[in-house]
Amino acid sequence: MVKVRLLVEGGGSSETSDKDFRQAWGRFFAAAGLTGRLPKVVRGEGREQTFDKFKSALRRRRRDEIVLILVDSEGPVATRQSAWQHLHNQDNWERPPDADDDSAHLMVQLMETWFLADRTALRNFFGPLFNENPFRAWQNLEDVHKDTVLNAMDQATRDCQKRYRKGRVSFELLGHIDPRQVTAACPHARELLDYLHSVNP
Repeated sequence: MVKVRLLVEGGGSSETSDKDFRQAWGRFFAAAGLTGRLPKVVRGEGREQTFDKFKSALRRRRRDEIVLILVDSEGPVATRQSAWQHLHNQDNWERPPDADDDSAHLMVQLMETWFLADRTALRNFFGPLFNENPFRAWQNLEDVHKDTVLNAMDQATRDCQKRYRKGRVSFELLGHIDPRQVTAACPHARELLDYLHSVNP
């Protein structure tokens, strides 16, 4: 069986431990049906740190290992544009020579976009004071500007006992959302999960 090491942007908050980070992603991937072949998730922290860790992991990878990177797109992704093309335009990143076309994956436009795909999980997680008024009937979640997404999450949870914020709350929430809802609304999330299923069918 191929082993997958996945470097994921985020988790830079001091209140988020490596264990919290890995467990949250583990719950998400298990819910996506990857139980028994979960990728080994590595907390990347900052964006550039994540890329540096990815390049380092590529240099050290074993023959039976695939190394991937997952980062926020930070903006819209053009139609038919690959992740590496987007990251070159967005961050001036060059694809490492030992990386594959499928080595880079994107959360478009950021991880919080995935949360918007599962309103039921949001209501259950934040409780009766969760306010859905800031959420619109967006036809394509991946087209919604990242600042709009973050502002909607802030406004929707303003009166809740547990307000939304990056760090421990965001990763607790990640472990509760339904990957089926995410992949139905976010094509780039579907690409990631389809790829993970394909390498370990």
